[in-house]
Amino acid sequence: MRERTDAICLVQQDATGPVMLCREGLSFWGGVDPDSGVIIDEHHPNSGSTLAGQIVLMPSSRGSCSGSGVLVQLARNGNAPAALVFRDTEENLTLGAMIAQRLFDCPVAVLRLSAALYDDLSAATSATLDGTTLRFAGQDVPLHLPDTSALSLSAQDRHVLAGHVGPAPQIAMEVLCRMAAAQGADALTDVSRGHIDGCILAHDANLVFAEKMLSMGARVTIPTTLNAISVDRENWTTQGVVPDFGGKASRLADAYVTMGARATFTCAPYLLEDAPTHGEAIGWSESNAVIYANSVLGARTQKHPDYLDLFIALTGRAPLTGVYLAQNRVPQCEIHVALPARFDDSLWPMLGWLAGWHAPNGIPVLTGLEQATPDPDDLKALCAAFGTTSGAPMLHVRGHTPEGDLSPPAGAARFEVTRADLAQTWHGFNSGPQQVDLIAIGSPHASLSECRRFAEQFEGRRCCDATKTIITLGRDVLALAKQEGILAQLRRAGVEVIPDICWCSITEPVFPPNARVLMTNSGKYAHYAPGLSGRMVRFGGLRACAEAAVTGRAQAALPDWLRG
Repeated sequence: MRERTDAICLVQQDATGPVMLCREGLSFWGGVDPDSGVIIDEHHPNSGSTLAGQIVLMPSSRGSCSGSGVLVQLARNGNAPAALVFRDTEENLTLGAMIAQRLFDCPVAVLRLSAALYDDLSAATSATLDGTTLRFAGQDVPLHLPDTSALSLSAQDRHVLAGHVGPAPQIAMEVLCRMAAAQGADALTDVSRGHIDGCILAHDANLVFAEKMLSMGARVTIPTTLNAISVDRENWTTQGVVPDFGGKASRLADAYVTMGARATFTCAPYLLEDAPTHGEAIGWSESNAVIYANSVLGARTQKHPDYLDLFIALTGRAPLTGVYLAQNRVPQCEIHVALPARFDDSLWPMLGWLAGWHAPNGIPVLTGLEQATPDPDDLKALCAAFGTTSGAPMLHVRGHTPEGDLSPPAGAARFEVTRADLAQTWHGFNSGPQQVDLIAIGSPHASLSECRRFAEQFEGRRCCDATKTIITLGRDVLALAKQEGILAQLRRAGVEVIPDICWCSITEPVFPPNARVLMTNSGKYAHYAPGLSGRMVRFGGLRACAEAAVTGRAQAALPDWLRG
């Protein structure tokens, strides 16, 4: 038997159970039911399987930063995996397991294994974790713990770690150091601003965590924005929202505001007037925002998991690892796109989804798009969809993003995206019937230009009575739309405009209960909506969505530009 020095235990916990292999990474948020542990992502090969009590192997996680909170919820209700085993670097679920252990005393074991050892374990039927030993198929594999003592900490870091500025910052620094050691970082780095994703009431764990930290005196020390929440904060009491849910969602939002975060309530903080600048080190959560900040703005942030985002905001520090370092921003593969001669805005979310499918764990550079002219809305859609199928914190687009001239190392993988690939993706996004009950725009939150272009599509027409049309957006964009007269145009056309919430956090009755088929221009929501809402989905560009809003029917066939 070969010597094992390639097994790291990131979170300790004795466990035993059957081995469950996920050949593709999984986003726990939007992909796993937080109460039962059943995989609800219909695009995932293991859809319908349960994770509860299993020794779950996957290369790494992917998708939303909110997966950490889902794991905490599963740990608290007894339906978490017995252990999570990764082959590649992983942050999201690892952090969730650390929080479950540190704050809730319900740890979930987390291991990272070499490729060879991972393959050996994947062939086993069951496994046991006993102390720092992994046992399977008659083998005893010693596990090694990350060493936090090797971290180079500043005097202020050590001051916080010793508890001299209070229990909340102390916990934050403890977890930051553990995550840094797990990621192989040598030090922490300063960040100038934060964005908190864990303010969505996707489950009770988010509220319990926030109020627990608040009770310990948590206060942000850097400018910090807040993600979309689960209710229209000012109007939910008139929208039929169940008081228990609305009250909890409001308490969650208010907890973070009380900690000093700005009540921005948007999943697109890059649309705010004071967006990050090129080269600025920031500490953001929310997958689409992280990918846009790195890729389009040229800022630097890891895709920080929920809860770590607050710890970064409390300390102004983050592990100096990943894409904070220039050498880790180099693309690892090339994805060449055979750009059709004609196309519409639906191209970009489909490309993002395909790019993530080809590069589930690494940074790609997209080529073949040099003659295209994507605007910020196109790049927003590209980044958001990429984040559903990839765990990487960024991508490059040759000719259009600040670091798009970077090339992969010699011998790196090269993939092709053809018109046929795009057509297959379109069909995959369009699983529902033509009759559409709901048009969903704003995932991520709609920009002012998207609102303007959508309003222009109606040209004096109105949405049909049988089809509800809703745009979700941030407060700042809403104020600008009102000032410019766009809000009045949209309302005359029968479009409802709702701030603070996003499609990934919307619930009934704001989400129309009678809607059975929705249509969206978002690749992100086309991917997540079946699992999150239980509805069938249609997909198309902004013009196609407007036409469906007026007629109540989606286009049946492929768009002209995707036909042979």
